[in-house]
Amino acid sequence: MIPIAKPLISDEEINAVIDVLKSGMLAHGKEVEAFEKEFAQYLGAKHGIAVCNGTAALDVALKALKIKPGDEVITTPFTFMASSNVILFQGAKPIFADIDPKTFNLDPNEVLEKINDKTKAIIVVHLYGQPADMKAFKEIAEDYNLYLVEDCAQAHGAEFKGQKVGTFGDIAAFSFYPTKNMTTGEGGIVVTNNDELAERAKLIRSHGQTKKYLQEELGYNLRMTNIAAAIGRVQLKKLDEWNAKRIENAKLLTEGISKIKGLTPPYVDPRVKHVFHQYVIRVEDDFSLSRDELMERLRERGIGTAVHYPIPVHHQPFYQKLGYPKDICPNAIEASKKVLSLPVHPAVSREDIDYIIQTLREFSS
Repeated sequence: MIPIAKPLISDEEINAVIDVLKSGMLAHGKEVEAFEKEFAQYLGAKHGIAVCNGTAALDVALKALKIKPGDEVITTPFTFMASSNVILFQGAKPIFADIDPKTFNLDPNEVLEKINDKTKAIIVVHLYGQPADMKAFKEIAEDYNLYLVEDCAQAHGAEFKGQKVGTFGDIAAFSFYPTKNMTTGEGGIVVTNNDELAERAKLIRSHGQTKKYLQEELGYNLRMTNIAAAIGRVQLKKLDEWNAKRIENAKLLTEGISKIKGLTPPYVDPRVKHVFHQYVIRVEDDFSLSRDELMERLRERGIGTAVHYPIPVHHQPFYQKLGYPKDICPNAIEASKKVLSLPVHPAVSREDIDYIIQTLREFSS
């Protein structure tokens, strides 16, 4: 089976964890602090605040911005539900704007239509590893005095016009879940160039303490461990090499798939460096099989696939209970019916890619 995702763990990561275990300093400590500094420097950002997972990173980011009940935050419905759930965690209301059907990212023009007096922030998701239109979103945020939050959970090392994502907005969040472009086993990080937001994020992630046993405000225990950070420090050194392999694999897949009727390969904005956390095609109506039929046939042939994402967030049962209309964001709804992720990770070989393309060709006739 060619898996849809595969964490790459070598003796280097294993030995780094062993060193931490031998040290006896397992929880948050110097290893985490080193990882925070190295990751922020990699991005060209001022501050990194490591936490226990990507959802926690987004939650801390919004709490640092003091998003509160009654506020509205605009985001995409075509993503993992954490991107909007964190808005609800603040007591605020997610407002869904539609996506660009080519990039699958939030459409700036759709966002403009949703802004009102209650709007306090925009959460932009760099979906699948392709940066959103940060020029447009920065202009919107500045024109309407809104906070700009980047959800970079799938976009480690991605760039818009040569600048790494996570450095455009007021604050950003990354995930280090095992299937991401790099991992800490489980973890996340908040990134910002704002000193005040960085200090608030540090308070929030650790019981609101300015120092041990001195609590200034209500906080949580969302810290990263030294064990996780040790893995992340090793993985960060390999990230650019792995991203280059993903980009090369994506190029080869696109060369083959673009010649197959009924399959549309990913569009890449010429202004960006797309790091292909996922390689996502569209299975069009004129393909010989439905999207779900194709998934099953590929599975039978030993090719792993996935759908990211089969249900728009506003169609989720929980969000339906909140009263969101089903007919909003038609581009997101259409995408959810057609997208299909194919293996693109660094462990995918040239032989694997040739086999995937040949198999798709067979199914197209």
